[in-house]
Amino acid sequence: MRLIDFGVREDEKKYIEEWSKENNIEVKIVSDLLTPETVQLAKGYDGIVAYQQLPYDEKIFDAMNEYGIHVLSLRNVGVDNVPFAALKKNQIRLTNVPSYSPEAIAEYSVTGLMALLRNLKHMIRKVDQHDFQWAPDIGRELNQLTVGVAGTGRIGRAAIKIYQGFGAKVIAYDKFHNPELEKEGMYVDDLDTLLKESDVVTLHIPSLGKGHTLINSKSIAEMKDNAIVINTARGDLINTKDLYDAVASGKLYGAVLDVYEKEVGVFNSDLSDQEFSDDVLDKVIKSPRFILTPHIAFYTTKAVKNMATVSLNAMVSELNTGTSENEIDLEK
Repeated sequence: MRLIDFGVREDEKKYIEEWSKENNIEVKIVSDLLTPETVQLAKGYDGIVAYQQLPYDEKIFDAMNEYGIHVLSLRNVGVDNVPFAALKKNQIRLTNVPSYSPEAIAEYSVTGLMALLRNLKHMIRKVDQHDFQWAPDIGRELNQLTVGVAGTGRIGRAAIKIYQGFGAKVIAYDKFHNPELEKEGMYVDDLDTLLKESDVVTLHIPSLGKGHTLINSKSIAEMKDNAIVINTARGDLINTKDLYDAVASGKLYGAVLDVYEKEVGVFNSDLSDQEFSDDVLDKVIKSPRFILTPHIAFYTTKAVKNMATVSLNAMVSELNTGTSENEIDLEK
């Protein structure tokens, strides 16, 4: 069995190499993303593993079929950048890593919130300038707030435990109710109710599809004054300009963003020596009421190792048995 792994970062290499040695399976490591040009490197291999934020071009799957490769294993959760029609056309099965570390993302979302509630971004900037005055950066306490959790999958449930530990009141919404949370009476009837009743809204749901946002001028108008938005899920859940305008006007207190609707080509890139052309993102960065990070909520040693190894294990299962517990249903 010969596998090829695309888009591999330096921090992933050691885990892939260790897995290869332990399982006595050849894995070719490629730093380039999987494109119609680089897919040629997969000739002679049995399966492709990959991770990237860019969309997967349909031509990739035509080439895979031509090379006799019929499994693509993703090192991440999201599959919204993969064209299912092209997979089905070429009889290619798809797997992902559904849970590499829910706790990593949940912890990070709360970390960002705590930084915002205590105005740490502005306070640190002041101290850097030798300004040690307290005012006007008086903080707020999480135990006094109602946190609305949108999405109660693995990450959402991990976040709920943390918020409850801080003594916050927690309400939640999900199309599919978790039995344990149902017993606690935590669910509200719809997202509108969640937005209206929450001091903090934290998003842990998939993309709603192109052109559909959850946080926009219309929904913001229904939210509590001085509310906070946290997004460690998908950038396109939020109209960032609308969100910025709401914070700048004083309608909302602030936001914690680890994802951004136009992050591809920006996040995980060094643009320090380039002219910055994204006016909205520039305003967000400069505002003391926004905590912005470049899609790193997942980025821990545990999560990176799981992404590397779980994807490879799923590939082996697919090649040996024709299926795996992480196979994606392409008909959904």
